[in-house]
Amino acid sequence: MDPLAYLFSLGQFGIKFGLQNISAIVAELGHPERAFHSVHVAGTNGKGSVTAMVSAALRAAGHRTARYTSPHLVDLAERFVVDGNPVAHDALLSAIGDVRSAVDALRCRGILDVQPTFFEVTTAVAFELFRRARVEVAVLEVGLGGRLDATNVVTPIATAITSIAFDHQKYLGDTLREIAAEKAGIIKPDVPVVLGPVAAEARVTIERIAAARGAAVIHASPCDADGFAVGLAGAHQRENAGVAVRLLRLVGERGVAVPDDAIAAGLAEPDWPGRLDRRQLGGGREVLLDAAHNPAGALALASYLRADGRGPRPLVFAVMRDKDIREMLTVLLPETSRLIATAASTPRSAEPESIASVAREIAPGLPIVVEPAPDAALAHAWRVSPAIVVAGSIFLLGDVLRLINRT
Repeated sequence: MDPLAYLFSLGQFGIKFGLQNISAIVAELGHPERAFHSVHVAGTNGKGSVTAMVSAALRAAGHRTARYTSPHLVDLAERFVVDGNPVAHDALLSAIGDVRSAVDALRCRGILDVQPTFFEVTTAVAFELFRRARVEVAVLEVGLGGRLDATNVVTPIATAITSIAFDHQKYLGDTLREIAAEKAGIIKPDVPVVLGPVAAEARVTIERIAAARGAAVIHASPCDADGFAVGLAGAHQRENAGVAVRLLRLVGERGVAVPDDAIAAGLAEPDWPGRLDRRQLGGGREVLLDAAHNPAGALALASYLRADGRGPRPLVFAVMRDKDIREMLTVLLPETSRLIATAASTPRSAEPESIASVAREIAPGLPIVVEPAPDAALAHAWRVSPAIVVAGSIFLLGDVLRLINRT
């Protein structure tokens, strides 16, 4: 089987928490995750933005830097960025092949009694790619949660928790306290953690876990980014920038120097598409792409749309079935002139008609249509207005980027 086909075939095994599989795989590979310094970033929202800012600043400081994020928008290689560029296709295939061989060997010896998941293998591939690239420091975004996430086999020089909000309750718990405890699982003994603005019950939980592990908690705020220009749009990105600045200063204290001019460069140009990402297209068309995939993200997008003063515009919206669709639409629909419900190209996507049904209950006077295919949804939105918004699922953003990149 082709290496990419093998990797994507693991998607059938879904999400499985635990460090047993990934620990066995990295041991079989000779512990590639120990070949570089790592910076570990968790959080409900903002962790990808912070990862992008921090890695850009480290690169600007002259360090050979890698970034691991998920999911990707268009191409798998986006997850593995070395010195600002996605890894080469042949390097990716080679690493997947070697990780697969390690998995097969472990299965043969009975050390792994089940197939690992897509994310477990992808994480091992990231570590192997970064070792081969002779990376000095890698910034790693947690996939889901923290305590039992596959990335949590690293021993980082610094960690951060950007935010705590409701998302993935099936896996992380139904209260902010429970979610915070899962995110705080990345905190390691004597390794400081930077904490973004969070609710009191989440903060107390994180501080308690950090104290038990002898890890100092460094509280970040938007004020920490004062004096720096932030290239990512939206007021919420000032909070993320504050976390990034404190994290970079902490990294500097722990032996990886990052001068202020490098911090400025990282915050100004972090290369993080799909986050309040405005694109001008042919024929006077415009699309604002945003990875608002949970209620907190939807609230940030709604706040941005309200503040930009351009008035409501059509929203092309798809969302995963396990999300709080009602709460997301409750905050987004007041900033929307028309909802076009669609589906992303993943089996996890909610049925467009079910999205529309919820929307009709929330905003009975709003024009609401169903266009199951993203290309038809875009065409419908642009017939109504030259400026549209696309949000609700990172997978939908990938579909839309593939479509507009072909035009």
